[in-house]
Amino acid sequence: MRALTWQGTGKVSVETVPDPTIQEPTDAIVRMTSTAICGSDLHLYDVLGMYIDPGDILGHEPMGVVEAVGPEVTHLKPGDRVVIPFNISCGHCWMCRRGFFAQCETTQVRGQGKGAALFGYTKLYGQVPGAQAEYLRVPQAQFGPIKVPDGHPDERYLFLSDVLTTSWQAARYADVQPGDTVLVTGLGPIGQMSARIAKHLGAGRVLAVDDVPERLAMAERNGIEVIDYGKVEDVPEAVRDLTAGRGADGVIEAVGMEAHGTPFQAAAVKAAGMLPDPLARKATETFGVDRMGALRTAFDAVRRAGTISVIGVYGGEADPFPMMELFDKGVTLRMGQAHVKRWVDDIMPLLTGDGDPLGVDDLVTHRVPLAEAPDAYEMFKQKRDGCIKVVLKP
Repeated sequence: MRALTWQGTGKVSVETVPDPTIQEPTDAIVRMTSTAICGSDLHLYDVLGMYIDPGDILGHEPMGVVEAVGPEVTHLKPGDRVVIPFNISCGHCWMCRRGFFAQCETTQVRGQGKGAALFGYTKLYGQVPGAQAEYLRVPQAQFGPIKVPDGHPDERYLFLSDVLTTSWQAARYADVQPGDTVLVTGLGPIGQMSARIAKHLGAGRVLAVDDVPERLAMAERNGIEVIDYGKVEDVPEAVRDLTAGRGADGVIEAVGMEAHGTPFQAAAVKAAGMLPDPLARKATETFGVDRMGALRTAFDAVRRAGTISVIGVYGGEADPFPMMELFDKGVTLRMGQAHVKRWVDDIMPLLTGDGDPLGVDDLVTHRVPLAEAPDAYEMFKQKRDGCIKVVLKP
């Protein structure tokens, strides 16, 4: 089969690799019909190469048609249309029974001290072959795959794999209450959907900050008040001006290590990535090398006794936190990988009807063949051609 493979920092290529096969009785093989490029994939493309081997298949937003199932997979059959959660969970362990699917004890990558295994996401998370390919082996298929009906294009359901469920958790973790003012930092795909979901959950005002014109325009046409940080000297002060001096009730930090405005930390990220892999891993795991600009904006912009939901991905182990400020303000801080299947029952009714209350149909900006994935990665990284969300068609 053909698959998108990592070949080095800033370099991916589509190669011919062996077809996946059933290896465990709980496996399924799914033929990919759509698979998206995620902002987290850019971390692998640019930063986290010390945890990847050349030839590793990337991608963790899969959707397709079941081709084969193992003997213990009884709720699926060949021909079923399915979406696959990006985290691999068993559904029956202590963590899964409590809805913490991203911490599944069956697939936890204990050798790395990490949570549930993920598709296409480094040695840290199991080095499981990813979904930017023609076929995908799905472990724990007795639980993970989500059957979806016919009647809508793939993109209506594809984002249950990550974007929609991650954004739903982000809004829930921000403790959105009716009438609240919510601030979203970053208007990539997660920020876009987090803002719309916060509005859907009853927020009175949803503010969002970015500086990319196409992202700002997309948010505005979905009812979000935007702040162009390229035109505002002090974003937290601007938020206070809009909230009678109080600040946002909840903040969703949807940028993570892609943040601008922290040149020293940005240089450290780049330097760490240039080291030999063992040294790069040590640097990443020991020193604070993340870019903290968006997180500091969240800390400053949230009101006293407010809540910050961190959904942007961070990788450093020793990032400095302004603990005195957070303690004095009485801030609640929640974060983590999305527990995908925990939120599916809440979201599915919003997708299956004729309406589109979350504006899911207004997210994808580019649909390209798998063969063009390397160019799509670079376009997405550089935000060229108004690129916000890319879907690959294997």
